[in-house]
Amino acid sequence: MATVALIVHHDREVAATRAAEAARWLEDRGHEVRIPIEDAAVAGLGAFGCEDAELTRGLDLAVSLGGDGSMLRTVDLVADDDVPVLGVNVGQLGYLTEVEPSGLRTALKRFLAGSYGVEERMRIHVAVDAPSGGIDPRVTSGLNEAVMEKTATGHTVRLGVSFDGEYFTDYVADGLILATPTGSTAYAFSARGPIIAPTHWATLLTPVSPHMLFDRSLVLEPKTRTRVQVTSHRDAVLSVDGNTLGSLHEGDSIEVTAAKRPARLVTFGPRDFHRILKAKFGLNER
Repeated sequence: MATVALIVHHDREVAATRAAEAARWLEDRGHEVRIPIEDAAVAGLGAFGCEDAELTRGLDLAVSLGGDGSMLRTVDLVADDDVPVLGVNVGQLGYLTEVEPSGLRTALKRFLAGSYGVEERMRIHVAVDAPSGGIDPRVTSGLNEAVMEKTATGHTVRLGVSFDGEYFTDYVADGLILATPTGSTAYAFSARGPIIAPTHWATLLTPVSPHMLFDRSLVLEPKTRTRVQVTSHRDAVLSVDGNTLGSLHEGDSIEVTAAKRPARLVTFGPRDFHRILKAKFGLNER
């Protein structure tokens, strides 16, 4: 029998409804269902509530019921334990999700029968070094990006960038984005960064509204250690996958590398990235 976690969007009723249906269906067939305690309370499924620390113990599959934001949260919960993630799109764009809500039961049947594939996506490892105390020293990971941005309206932030211990340059900009290929269609895209096929392994550095002649994105090897340091009195806010961690002050820095463990996304056939792009951006057929 399998152990399946359900991660439920808190503000979409259809996510809670589909979670309840899936939980009953799985339980009736002898499978174990786990739901993070807060998600279980929101969905009215308290009997399946599970502490985050116990969620991945012996877990076979995590099902994300939401949009791409829910997928990011699910990956953050389970990727370090190599648990595959099945995305069910009850959001809007759904770059990361694999099936629509009506196809959840069929998807579960196929997974349990072993009729599925796994697509690995690079994540980034973000180590915070903040002598100022603005953010507690920590290590975190992201599937999309780490962002350092200005805090003061009407001002830029100065960020010094080094690669593998060698100084590169100071960026004077509204911010810097360090993205994965998956994240190249997120914030980095809106900052005119290039789109990178999501199965590549690379780190994308994209400045946000740079105030300097060198204003291009850089595509770096995944093994590159990229350090970004606040080099002026103006603070920078750090966020990873949309979660704000706090403010970095002069002398504080982060170091970004490829995470050792990728996200593992469940698929039911080849994902045509170019066709997904055409559909999401409304590109015309000939």
